[in-house]
Amino acid sequence: MHPYYPTPWRGIEGDLSTIPNSANSERRKQQLHARILIADDEPRARASLKELLRFTGHEITLAESGREAIELLNSNNFDLILLDLNMPDLNGHKVMEHIDQYTIDCDIVVISGEATFDHASLALRNGAKDFLRKPYQPEELLRTIDNTLDHRRLKIENKQISQRLNESESLHKFIVNNSPDMIYLLDQEGRFAFINDRVEGLLGYDAKEIIGQHFSKLIFEEDINQANYTFNERRTGDRATRSTELRLNCKINDGPRYFESRTVPIELSSIGIYSVDEDNQKSFIGTYGVARDITERKQAEELIKYQLHHDLLTNLPNRTLFRDRLNMAMAHSKRTGKKLVVMYLDMDRFKIINDSLGHYVGDELLKLVGQRLRSELREADTLARVGGDEFNLLIPEINDIQDARNLAEKILRLTAEPFLIKNEEIFISFSIGISVYPTDGDTKDSLIKHADIAMYKVKNSGKNGYAFYSDRMKSHFAASLDIENGLRKAISTDELCLYYQPQYNTMEEKIVGVEALVRWQHPDKGIIQPNEFINVAEESGLIVPLGEWVMRKACQDMQRWQTEENISLSLSVNISVQQLEMDQFVNKTLAIIKRHNLDRNVLELEITEHAIMQDMEKAIDTLSRLSHRGIRIAIDDFGTGYSSLGYLQSLPINTLKMDRSFVEGIKSKGDNSIVTAIISMARGLNLDLIAEGVESQTQVDQLNSAGCHLAQGFFYSRPLPEDEFLKMVKSQPNSIN
Repeated sequence: MHPYYPTPWRGIEGDLSTIPNSANSERRKQQLHARILIADDEPRARASLKELLRFTGHEITLAESGREAIELLNSNNFDLILLDLNMPDLNGHKVMEHIDQYTIDCDIVVISGEATFDHASLALRNGAKDFLRKPYQPEELLRTIDNTLDHRRLKIENKQISQRLNESESLHKFIVNNSPDMIYLLDQEGRFAFINDRVEGLLGYDAKEIIGQHFSKLIFEEDINQANYTFNERRTGDRATRSTELRLNCKINDGPRYFESRTVPIELSSIGIYSVDEDNQKSFIGTYGVARDITERKQAEELIKYQLHHDLLTNLPNRTLFRDRLNMAMAHSKRTGKKLVVMYLDMDRFKIINDSLGHYVGDELLKLVGQRLRSELREADTLARVGGDEFNLLIPEINDIQDARNLAEKILRLTAEPFLIKNEEIFISFSIGISVYPTDGDTKDSLIKHADIAMYKVKNSGKNGYAFYSDRMKSHFAASLDIENGLRKAISTDELCLYYQPQYNTMEEKIVGVEALVRWQHPDKGIIQPNEFINVAEESGLIVPLGEWVMRKACQDMQRWQTEENISLSLSVNISVQQLEMDQFVNKTLAIIKRHNLDRNVLELEITEHAIMQDMEKAIDTLSRLSHRGIRIAIDDFGTGYSSLGYLQSLPINTLKMDRSFVEGIKSKGDNSIVTAIISMARGLNLDLIAEGVESQTQVDQLNSAGCHLAQGFFYSRPLPEDEFLKMVKSQPNSIN
């Protein structure tokens, strides 16, 4: 099951029925009627959480903002709050500060799409009992809630029992020894006077082995100075130690369990204990402390940090980590005078393999390629995946250029050997471009760019080889430069035009929307298709003014159709990752819509999965701001990305556009399970779904049968100039006017 919000749609009860077990059921019997507050500004997220918790017997209250959550906390008693960090009015951190400032007795579990290490660490430091990163599994959420309520219940019981210690010493010992935390007492000299049985499960020691020993026996040597002021606490009240992190040593030999690590991270709270004599004079008796195992939390933090710097498919470093290591390697080369090499590796014919054998095989191939290359490199070398089938390789401290040549030839030999996937041998090759520091560039950008240029030289020369960068290679890119210069002129002199491809409701047999597609009316070459200039536009930065021109012209045409032709359709416009990264993109888009007097929900912006994955955090922020202002968002080429589908729950998506590669595979009596799964998922998430590349009646019939009733493709119409498109709209039987 892919991780996503467990939305309240057909099929969710079947998923939930597999979650409880006998242990969980018994725990929930003890937790019935817990009051839980859900604070999340996304209606779908709130509804999903409430639906998931419907089976637990807890009392659920919803808050759609941070401010409403604080008002509810001030006026009601809650046992637990499930808190989103990213809320527009008051974020989750402010809510946690309020809870701490006013000592509100409510445990906190953070559930957020914020993926940075800093957000997770800050949330946990501010009092969150646990941190779940969106996407999450329903089982994981229920387990976290159970554990948190268990811990809360134990705290309440411990507090009540501690008030009756004089009445039942045996009950006191039972509760303490069965606490999930390690509880101890130190005497005046810092020796253990008491420690509960948790020390055995946590560190492998029998409690009898620890009694009488100095506390330093358990402290990791690097933390001993901090422990002298915290583990052996003498202060009381607000100055006493709270939630300080330390590492404890595990027992070295034949403990009761196998320890993967020799240390255990704990969160410590301790306080000095004093007696008061008849003259009201206090004297220090010892230290009382509670140590909580935070191994799982630390592992979660490390996982978040790892995911920020690694490609999740291949587990190789990503572009960010590669550039950081390249920076350090260049600084080291300046000091030592040794050269370093950057290689740009691009797999030949990967798209053909991906399209013909499927994305699963493509993903497995990328994993195996990464593993094979990594196994033959030095520890100091860095192999990173920076794109779909693109890798960067950093080779620091080479003695001679021949070393780089030898390595490139070795890579070609390694990748020439077949890869076995699902009992099928797959043969690949690589085009490799090489740049050398400092002769080919003295910045990381120039080194990567020049290696990229050298790689394209290999691509244009027949592939399956390598080349070192040289200044002469720049001439091979004269054509690209001509396109760039011509396109720059075309944008300013109105050589561009829009073609329109209709989107059909296949059940009603009428046009309901239109996608605007740019063409270049070259004065000498005639109509130039976008595949000949879009890549150059993206590489040169012209994609931003080009995209803005397309949006202005499309909105201008739509305004004229509405006022002069009485035609009203939805309008789809493609946007690029560079546009998303612009700080003023949202304001410019809204200004264009206002200038042409269009309703905001008329416009639907299409962005590809690949573009979103370039900077997920920025994409979520920008697209959410657009969505909150009424603009619809569509995911283009859906299903072709390499990342988890979990981003669907983080983005304000209205429409999925099923990639044409899936539609091409539709057969009248064939296995269309992937198409059916995509349609079911879209329906379950309450998203519109448009099938792209529809070219036959068979495909239309199968899509209709499966429940997809929106389509575009050559079966209905190729992209048309404006006048031909309007003529087509007016001539259809169910005309929109």
